[in-house]
Amino acid sequence: MVAAALSVMAVALLLDAVLGDPRWLYRRIPHPVTLMGRAIGAADRRLNRPRLGFGRRRAAGAIAVATLAVLTAGIGAGLHAVLDGLRWGWIAEGALASTLLAQASLHQHVAAVERALSDGGLDAGREAVGMIVGRDTSALDEPAVRRAAIESLAENLSDGVVAPLFWGCLFGLPGIAVYKLVNTADSMIGHRTPRHEAFGWAAARLDDALNLIPARLTGLLIGVCALSARALRVMFRDARAHRSPNAGWPEAAMAGALGVRLSGPRRYGDALSPEPWLGGEGRDPGGPDMGRALSITVRVFVLLLAVVGGLAVSLSA
Repeated sequence: MVAAALSVMAVALLLDAVLGDPRWLYRRIPHPVTLMGRAIGAADRRLNRPRLGFGRRRAAGAIAVATLAVLTAGIGAGLHAVLDGLRWGWIAEGALASTLLAQASLHQHVAAVERALSDGGLDAGREAVGMIVGRDTSALDEPAVRRAAIESLAENLSDGVVAPLFWGCLFGLPGIAVYKLVNTADSMIGHRTPRHEAFGWAAARLDDALNLIPARLTGLLIGVCALSARALRVMFRDARAHRSPNAGWPEAAMAGALGVRLSGPRRYGDALSPEPWLGGEGRDPGGPDMGRALSITVRVFVLLLAVVGGLAVSLSA
């Protein structure tokens, strides 16, 4: 079972790195994450009723996430059962799992920020980084634009690559699918807003739990692939200062690896959030740091493929 799951995940890593999310395909059919988002949105519209009290809305959100997770696991298990009986079914299963990884898209979106800064100036950079972060980017200077992009790169290396891969290696297609469902739910409804503080509570807490190990593993991978003891030192020192129980680990490791400072005060809408610095003794990131950060993530991708593929071959022998 474990060897089969590892083989599927090795195929998924390779296909996602090479093909990413083909636009020609998803112009014709909905992406699996889009379908998950539609289901979560429908549950939000139907069950998250303002007239219900806080406790009942929290319970409704928990039931919704649990129900969708069970359905997702069932679909994943059903697809695995069908494909497992086919000669090359594990490759098809890997192709399905690859749609739930974000190696190629993550690299492309972050690289686009530095390209926009270089080709179009600060306004273009602000617009490009605004596509990948939730904060107000209209007043960011160049170092702040690069900080936001590098933070997104580090955090999403965990959420979009290491965490889904981790759960896929343990539980195969159902594992990676359930993780992606929960992570998508957290991004949609796991916010401390009047509408979602109660209904999205379960999604946010479950996402925190599922990312607990992968986030710390991602930080270690960044340090190893950067060949940087400072990355690990900054990570263990600063990670817990982050408002997220998980995002601080890869972000602090990346700050240490690059010798820059990340996080810090930022604006969400009209509110200024007084976030602490990660790697506060570092300098502001410059253009070369974007390339270095992307290079580190590519090395993480390669290491993951080597480890997962190697374990799959050794356990299958």
